[in-house]
Amino acid sequence: MMQDNSENQTIDMMLNMGPQHPSTHGVFRMELRIDGEKIIDVKPHIGYLHRGSEKLSEGEQYHQVVTLFDRMDYLANFNNELVYCMAVERLLDIVPSRRTEYIRVILCELNRIASHLLYVGTIGLDAGAMTPALFSFIGRDRIQTLFESISGARMMHNYFKIGGLKEEVPTDFVSMVKGIMPEIRQDIDQAEKLLTFNEIFLSRTKDIGVITADQAIDYGLTGPCLRGSGVNYDVRKSEPYSVYSDFEFDVPVGLDGDCWDRHWVRIKEMDESLKIVEQAINNLPDGDVESSLGRRLIRPSAGEVYVKAENPRGEIGVYIVSDGTDKPYRLKVRPPSFCNLSAIEPLLQDSWIADSVVILGSLDIVLGEVDR
Repeated sequence: MMQDNSENQTIDMMLNMGPQHPSTHGVFRMELRIDGEKIIDVKPHIGYLHRGSEKLSEGEQYHQVVTLFDRMDYLANFNNELVYCMAVERLLDIVPSRRTEYIRVILCELNRIASHLLYVGTIGLDAGAMTPALFSFIGRDRIQTLFESISGARMMHNYFKIGGLKEEVPTDFVSMVKGIMPEIRQDIDQAEKLLTFNEIFLSRTKDIGVITADQAIDYGLTGPCLRGSGVNYDVRKSEPYSVYSDFEFDVPVGLDGDCWDRHWVRIKEMDESLKIVEQAINNLPDGDVESSLGRRLIRPSAGEVYVKAENPRGEIGVYIVSDGTDKPYRLKVRPPSFCNLSAIEPLLQDSWIADSVVILGSLDIVLGEVDR
């Protein structure tokens, strides 16, 4: 006689994760359809943090827009300032001094390390580890303190200007950077020892959230999320901008496209960023960092431009249309966090609820950039 299992049948259940949830890395909501502990489907909901940065840019003069880029990816302030300034400089057909470019690269690579250190802390928390956050924030604080001594702010620096820098770096800039580099190297090594090959962390991340190279390309993933899937693409190498062609560095690439590979790529990227900083600070040119524009109001000729760069989360692009006035007619950003987040549905389908926290954390999104 066959047993009647009708009483044991289950039905799908809808579960809200967010928008106020510690694992969502900002104000982000995932509408999960689950069968027991298994995720059947997911609908991401964004827009809770939308401030209209692109539209606001069209109402500001060109030099005023820098502050809006500080606030999109608020963990990569210098990187975002750089790509915007490069876009306007191309519109104006001006080239900053080599000293300006070297200082920009030094600050951007230190910003990359600070961002990745924060990632190490948060992915540790997502996986259930508290200690990595305590150690990684020590290294991040060293860098933020250096930034404060240079720009006057720990975040939201507004330091890069179109054609130059706001002001010359402090006279002890070189010694300050050289002084913290050994400490930062120790902080990176400590973060790796605590987490990367930890047995529990490996079990939580290895073969979890796998995305193939073809899928990553189809979804427009860039940065560590793309390189973790084995695709060797970094804007600094593929289309060198600023003075990145002056430096020797490698591009870490993963194998399996899982959460662990995305983590490993970020750890190794910090080592490469230190290499760039070391080369730049040892060969820092003399010269002026003031913009050749002086105090003139910026009015590019009518035209359009698209410029891209590599920020800690991937390829960021800026498209500007100029109508010849002192304000952009149209400004559009290609944000890496938004594009990386587009893969959240295939990544979460058929995974466990507990793994969804780690999968989302491995994408390292910043909601200020997703919503804009």
